[in-house]
Amino acid sequence: MSRRKFIRNSSYAAGGLIGGGILGSIIGTNYFGETEQPSTGSSKESNFNRALMYFTRQSDFQILSAATERIYPKDENGAGAIQLGVPYFIDHELAGAYGHNEREYMKGPFFSGTDYQGYQTPLKRHDVFMAGIRAMEQESKSNYDASFIDLEGEQQDEILKKFENDEVKLKHVSSAYFFEMLRTATISGAYADPLYGGNADMEAWKMKNFPGSQMTYLNKIGSEKFIEMKPKSLRDHLS
Repeated sequence: MSRRKFIRNSSYAAGGLIGGGILGSIIGTNYFGETEQPSTGSSKESNFNRALMYFTRQSDFQILSAATERIYPKDENGAGAIQLGVPYFIDHELAGAYGHNEREYMKGPFFSGTDYQGYQTPLKRHDVFMAGIRAMEQESKSNYDASFIDLEGEQQDEILKKFENDEVKLKHVSSAYFFEMLRTATISGAYADPLYGGNADMEAWKMKNFPGSQMTYLNKIGSEKFIEMKPKSLRDHLS
């Protein structure tokens, strides 16, 4: 699927469904297609959200970054995951309530249930991510004798597809489950309010002409013409 088609088909993702906490899986399409190499670009303005809160090893964070860029790549339509700050969004989520499954029932018995039976692993989400990231690195070295971050884009896709197809064995959790969490987190980070660390400079919203967090639409809602509005972040209401 091309980036252009993905942007068109995922309009609801920026329409208020995704906020600071990562929601359940909302998109089930395989997004691997024509993409560019990961970009290391970042916002020109100072962004204090660009600081690690969970990851203690840069190598793990770089693998995560490269994987998110393959899922949401930079192309002619706009910024990719790295430039949008998606890896930092995920890092912050893993350090918080989402990553530690706070206020969630985490006792056994655990079993292989249906897709409708929710979280079925004794691992907390931050543990699932760490296990998946380390396994991606192992697969890369086993298959290509190189680190995941040093592989060509197509090779990285092959590794990620193995996880998507549940062809990699992980302890206490399936690799397909990890991949779905990674994909959902990537899309969430791209479209979340910038307050949470992703969607730098509201670039993902700008690509879709999404107005963000406006105080009111009362003076515009009756218009028969499309009104282009400068997007606003939650931070814009703090001053």
